[in-house]
Amino acid sequence: MFLNYIKEFFVKKSLKNNLHNVKNEVFTSNIQTVGLLIDESKFQHSRKLIEELVKQGITAENIKIAAYRGKLKKEKVYSRPTFGKKHINWKGKITETFLEEFIDTEFDLLISYYNVEKAVLMMITQKSKAKFKIGFSSVDQNLNRWMIDTDLENYKLFVVELFKYLKNIK
Repeated sequence: MFLNYIKEFFVKKSLKNNLHNVKNEVFTSNIQTVGLLIDESKFQHSRKLIEELVKQGITAENIKIAAYRGKLKKEKVYSRPTFGKKHINWKGKITETFLEEFIDTEFDLLISYYNVEKAVLMMITQKSKAKFKIGFSSVDQNLNRWMIDTDLENYKLFVVELFKYLKNIK
């Protein structure tokens, strides 16, 4: 337990050192690919969130998901790529291949769907090569280009607000 706190301290330190390197790209094109980073230890409606994105014109094949869980069960098989604290080492390096691929993919839009600052999730958001990043206003404002102020459980409002703003800037 104590080692987890030390590990989180080092990950947070690495994140803090790299926050000034966040690039702020300008949104200029239609959204084709979406990366969805979800904290499934807090949010249980991932499928419904994906359905809302599909209703807005994003094809399901172009949505790539990485789900975080605070506690992973060894025997359980998860329906989507799932990771936890153990997939990031003490230096903030990712040790899971699907997570590396997720970070290296240049999404048109990355949705960081978590509203509590967790060093692991923030590290993934910060390292992502997505062109445009959107998240919740309760998370560090240096990570995302846009922040939406809604409740985590109100995914329909989040998606409506997201696409309302995206249509306005086109």
